[in-house]
Amino acid sequence: MEALAAWQYLAIALIFVWSGFVRTSLGFGGAVLSLPFLLLVLDQPLVFLPIIAIQLLIFSSWIAWNGHRQLVAENGGRPPAEGNIDWAYLWRAMKVMIVPKLIGVVGLLTLPGHIMTAIIFVIVMVYAVGYVLDRPFRSNSRWVDALLLALGGYVSGTSLIGAPLIVAVFATHVATHQLRDTLFVLWFILVLIKMVSFLIAGVDLQLIHQLWLLPCALVGHLLGERAHRYLVGSRANLYFRVLGAVLILVSVIGLLTSLR
Repeated sequence: MEALAAWQYLAIALIFVWSGFVRTSLGFGGAVLSLPFLLLVLDQPLVFLPIIAIQLLIFSSWIAWNGHRQLVAENGGRPPAEGNIDWAYLWRAMKVMIVPKLIGVVGLLTLPGHIMTAIIFVIVMVYAVGYVLDRPFRSNSRWVDALLLALGGYVSGTSLIGAPLIVAVFATHVATHQLRDTLFVLWFILVLIKMVSFLIAGVDLQLIHQLWLLPCALVGHLLGERAHRYLVGSRANLYFRVLGAVLILVSVIGLLTSLR
């Protein structure tokens, strides 16, 4: 990222503010809703992916820990009966996702990218419309949920488009006040696996650029925290409606990209 024009550095900084805001306010989207803009500035995905991954590891840990600390404070210094993370569902989902995730990371199975993209975003669209209309779609089948999580795990191992599908399934099983923090623990685990693959492949982690991009993401994170508290505190299921709208936006962008 050396020798860029001043406007490119400014644009990258603003996009990382946006990335931090989206990630913290919704619990996902920091990569999928910022990477397309970053690639318009500098078409080198391997420059940005490690930076985004490291920031996600940092902020996901911070958010999960801070959420627990706030609940303890509200409970008079004692651990609450119900935490900020749904560990039971998280571990059930991980048992389903871990093998497909590893298969995707190491490339043992390669499926046609455009077909996978179209299938995933059509499924996500079904879930997302339900959230926007406040009539969430529920499969009522453990096997269907397991299939969708396995598919999301595989795609998250090969690319960045698995998150919307995983979010769509998690949102039907995890309480609103636990959803974001539960997703962040999941992202931490999945991204950590991806980071190991980066290290093995010898990818430059661009650590020097965290010196100026991490503060940008921090600004977005602080703004996103305020937005998240407002969304979750709304009486009109505003959090799920906004979540659904963003999933629809991501799906439309993904489908248009796959049809090129």
